[in-house]
Amino acid sequence: MTKERFCIDQSSLELRTLWPINIQNSCAYVCAPLIVVARSERGKSTVRPEKTKKKLGSNINLSLCLLPTMPSDDLVLDSFEELDDFSDSGSDFEATIKSSKQRKKAVLGPQPPKKPRLRAASRLESISSRSPIPSTVEASKHRQQVPRGIPRQASPRPERRVNEGNQDISAENIYDAVSSGKSAMVTIVDEWLESYKRSREVGLLVLINFIVQSCGCKGVVSREMIDSMQNADIIGTLTKEFNEDSGNYPLCTPGLQQKRFKAGLCEFAQALVRSCRNSLVFDEYLFPSLLSLLTGLSDSQVRAFRHTSTLLAMKLMTGLVEVAVMVSVQLQTTQRQYDMENSKRAQHRASDRLEELQANISKLQENREELSSMINATFRGVFVHRYRDRLPEIRAACIEELGVWQKTDPEDFLNDGYLKYLGWTLHDKQSPVRLQCVRALQGLYQEKEFIGRLELFTSRFKERILSMVLDKDQDVAVEVFSLLQQIQQRTEEGLKEEDCAHIYPLVYASHRSLASAAGSFLYNKLKSVISSGNQGNVAFFEILISFYIQSEFHEHGTYLVDSLWGVAGSELRDWETMTTLLLQESGLIYEEEGVLIELMMCAIRQAAEATPPVGRTQGKKMVLSMKDKKIQEQDKRRITTHFVPLLPQLLTKYSADAQKVSLLLKAPLYFDLEMYNSAQWLEKHLDLLLSQVCGIVEKHTEHIVLEACAVLASALCSVRYTFSSRAHRAFSQLLDSLCEWFSAYLGDLLQGIADEDELYSAASALKRIATLGSAIDPTGWKILDPCIELLRSRLESGDLEKELMVSALRCAAYHLMWAKVNAVNSKPHEAELKRLKKQVHSFTRVCQTCLSVNQPEIRNQAFELLCDLLLLYSVTSVRSEPALQSLVHPPSDSLRSELAAFLLDYIFMDPEDADLSAEDEEEMKIRLLQTKRSQLAGYCKLVIYEVLDLTAATDVFKHYSKYFKDFGDIIKETVSRSKLINPVQSAKAVCLSLQQLFSEKLTEAHSRRNLLEIKDLAKRLALSFGIDLNRIRKPVMAVHMDGVRFAFRKSKEGEEQHANVTFLEILSEFSSKLLQQDRVVLAAFLKSECPGAVLSWPSVRMYQRSLEPRSSAKPREQEEEEAVVVPSREMPLAKRKRTASQGSVDKELWLDGSSIRSGLTTPAFTSTALRRPAKQQATTKPRAAQSDVESVFDKPESEDDLSSGSHMRKVKPSKRLRLSSNQTSATLDQRDLDSHMNLLSLSQNEDGEGEGEEIEDDESDLDSESAYTLPSTRHTSVSALDELFD
Repeated sequence: MTKERFCIDQSSLELRTLWPINIQNSCAYVCAPLIVVARSERGKSTVRPEKTKKKLGSNINLSLCLLPTMPSDDLVLDSFEELDDFSDSGSDFEATIKSSKQRKKAVLGPQPPKKPRLRAASRLESISSRSPIPSTVEASKHRQQVPRGIPRQASPRPERRVNEGNQDISAENIYDAVSSGKSAMVTIVDEWLESYKRSREVGLLVLINFIVQSCGCKGVVSREMIDSMQNADIIGTLTKEFNEDSGNYPLCTPGLQQKRFKAGLCEFAQALVRSCRNSLVFDEYLFPSLLSLLTGLSDSQVRAFRHTSTLLAMKLMTGLVEVAVMVSVQLQTTQRQYDMENSKRAQHRASDRLEELQANISKLQENREELSSMINATFRGVFVHRYRDRLPEIRAACIEELGVWQKTDPEDFLNDGYLKYLGWTLHDKQSPVRLQCVRALQGLYQEKEFIGRLELFTSRFKERILSMVLDKDQDVAVEVFSLLQQIQQRTEEGLKEEDCAHIYPLVYASHRSLASAAGSFLYNKLKSVISSGNQGNVAFFEILISFYIQSEFHEHGTYLVDSLWGVAGSELRDWETMTTLLLQESGLIYEEEGVLIELMMCAIRQAAEATPPVGRTQGKKMVLSMKDKKIQEQDKRRITTHFVPLLPQLLTKYSADAQKVSLLLKAPLYFDLEMYNSAQWLEKHLDLLLSQVCGIVEKHTEHIVLEACAVLASALCSVRYTFSSRAHRAFSQLLDSLCEWFSAYLGDLLQGIADEDELYSAASALKRIATLGSAIDPTGWKILDPCIELLRSRLESGDLEKELMVSALRCAAYHLMWAKVNAVNSKPHEAELKRLKKQVHSFTRVCQTCLSVNQPEIRNQAFELLCDLLLLYSVTSVRSEPALQSLVHPPSDSLRSELAAFLLDYIFMDPEDADLSAEDEEEMKIRLLQTKRSQLAGYCKLVIYEVLDLTAATDVFKHYSKYFKDFGDIIKETVSRSKLINPVQSAKAVCLSLQQLFSEKLTEAHSRRNLLEIKDLAKRLALSFGIDLNRIRKPVMAVHMDGVRFAFRKSKEGEEQHANVTFLEILSEFSSKLLQQDRVVLAAFLKSECPGAVLSWPSVRMYQRSLEPRSSAKPREQEEEEAVVVPSREMPLAKRKRTASQGSVDKELWLDGSSIRSGLTTPAFTSTALRRPAKQQATTKPRAAQSDVESVFDKPESEDDLSSGSHMRKVKPSKRLRLSSNQTSATLDQRDLDSHMNLLSLSQNEDGEGEGEEIEDDESDLDSESAYTLPSTRHTSVSALDELFD
């Protein structure tokens, strides 16, 4: 046999055995299976095929192929020692053969000699104190031998090596690839590994500079710095060169660039470990040096260094944990093979096989120890310190990777010693950290085999997890529900009923994702208690009804249905089961029937509209997809087909129950009403429905029932349906009977001889007529004049029957409203217009008289109807109809005065002044507030639409600050829209409101508290002007001019001179809105108006400083400290509540660039139930100034403290706590972690954990707590402002 020869193609890293053969008289080589000769100490050799593959790494390709004639023997190795030397190079590349290009020949470069293996832990310690790169090693003694007959100069390979050396990848190349996210990280890592294989010192230097550049540092680490400086000195030099002018660095750059860079950086770290896992991880050079540098950077005071290095260190450690798991699996497999071989009899046992397996076991054990040392060093050097870092992103990165380690290597990490970090971090003050902690726990509880290891953790931290369902961050609360669901399903004990009782109410929360998560939890709990013997969904509805009754959150069924819709949609669409339960004689009790009807109607609405209820839209209009629209149409048809024949039966059964029948009357609003004309059998059901509705109107007098009938009548009488004439005829007949009924008692009522029964009958008839009149035109029944006569007679006699008076007012008002609509749609004669205007005048006089009566219901109804009619018959309403100009009815001066007095007497009134009974006080307060908001919105509409002058708005503006909680949104909208009418006059109205309030507050004595209240109002009003100083130049100048004149106006007889000078302090709040040239003008105007003796007064000096440029002006706090309150003096008399209207306003509009955006945002209804901050203890020892390196959360002092503050809180409002910034920073700087380190340890604490590091807070979100409240169902539109103003 011809002597076999070995060659290595370095460009492809493929090992081949070449056999010489002759092919057409040309020399070629055929690859055969590789044969490795293992030499023993005795000189014998044994042949073992396919062993070199393991030696060279798992990525070596051994394949059969044909090679072309080779002109040189440069690639031939004449000894196995050379092959061994090459195998120690640590290559991890797997190259593929490119058939289109000839392989380039390479000469093996010098290799460093083997060194004895050291433990990585000691390696890390030694390197961390010295330079991260050792000195250059000597060249290998083994060199390529030049074959005979071929001169060395003939080989072109050395020149190629030089060219390749010039093309080594740089730190900038890696950074650009990571930043762009367009390059494959495996390719980048492979290119860098090629460079590292040629010179590991240069390759590591490139990697170090890439890390420095990734931190956003402009500095560069040179070879001289590495040779002559220690790690700490290098980091210090980089810190000095760091550009700290901008706080941005790649990992915190806002936008998509930050996400792309972070993803690329993490992918690069993972690819680096994955590519080096078979050799370079164990070379005792690359990873120890790299981790040593990252550990030093992670302890830097520069946030960019700390953040970037911590993220990289955590990702590298994750890769090392994966490699450690792989090595452990290989070790177990090899150990089993050794045990099997060793268990054989002596004659069948292969000693060389045992030696090889034993050597492999030793090697794997050594690799495992080395990995463990690096992992432990990184954990203690980076994680233990950085999981408490001040920056929440750093803490979140540590906790995220900890969850990955525990799931990847549960044998080493899933124990109490590491689980305690997750338990502690559940109390973190920043929501992103808590979110990562909860997600990490979700990954652990998903695995059944982990549950046993989590028992102690579950028992200790379950209370905290339960309390986090009320986390103020909704995303955290949603993830906590998923975690609790896993705990409930996978643990043996699960959650107790008292634990679940705190979770159930969240199905009524305003945040839809949170409510849906709570609904999923509730649904699974309900299904778990339903016995399998029940048929259909009857049991589901029974237990759902029971839950709704016990929850006691009535009037919120629509929120419960919306929460369950995602998981229980099929059950809630089971109309057949619901109607069967309602129509059967014996089944549900009275209360359960009402609950089922409410839930059924909520489900019908949800299916027909396919939108969440009010308060859960979160300010965004939902756009249904084509699939959702198709499902919606199908549900609507199914609802119509099912309920059209059954609804009359349900109305017949529950016609006597006002609450139930009012709910059932809403069902046709969600029908596809066109289907009534699609079949003959459906028309008879329409006639039956109309007769049922008319019967219900005649039977009931409750407002809720009559209102539901009116809404249904309006829908059925719509002209877009062909059957509208039939519906209109039915309701017209009903109105005929009701008007005849009222006319029969009218004479006795006008004469005052009607008894109580007649009075009640007449009031009931009028109430029904008024309710139907809101939906159907009642002008044909001539009900206006009798109502006005009745109202006048009752007001003259003083016999004010509430129901009769309110119904008469509504009937008359609806008649006038419909008359205006008919006048716009038709062309009435002039006589008709005069008669209508006379009727409007008569009715307004009656309503004006009603404003002074002692009956709140009559008074409130008259005010609301007056606001609507004055707006309907205003100049603005007839601008597009010149023929209707004669219908304009402006309010008289006396009426303006009465409206303003009503505003001050009954709307801007303190709650304690209201006459409320002890019973249902909270409910009455809510209703009273809603009434006040409607009345205030009506008055503000009169100002906005120019029915009243802008000066009438002063009574509204001056209450902006005091009643901001109740009416702030309405007043703010009024201020904004008034600027569209006339910006200058609006600004003057703002100044006038401040002057009036100043005179009222400081009449008796100068009070600093009152002055601060007025300044707060001025500050709020100043913010409403906006930030475009050029646009608001004239209005702001008008405010200052009027304010200066008011401050120095001449005093009346008996008043002290210059009593209003203190008003300049209030006026200074508007100085920030002035342009520079206007400041100069105002300063001159102030000197001209101000007497010389007053120029030195503190208020004047303060105002002068506010007119100076802000760069040279003193800080606002200093100004306020220097301002001394003027001694008490007599002030002008306060403005009386009832005043005549002031002059009209200039109608000049200034609308350039103005825009109005209105909308009342729905408040959050889910509160935060988080742990209160631990008591802060002052330390007497001075502490060195630290940056934001170490801080996160206070660890409880004992086992009891673990759950203290984390129990579920009761659903009740709580006040918001605030601390001043100075007090907070001073207190936090004194807190010491030493007093909090006695926390319950689930195992022995790690070394280095108990450092007394200062606990600080970075934008903590625990400074406030809000009460958990229920969503409001009082409004039916998305925006309450739109409902009030439109």
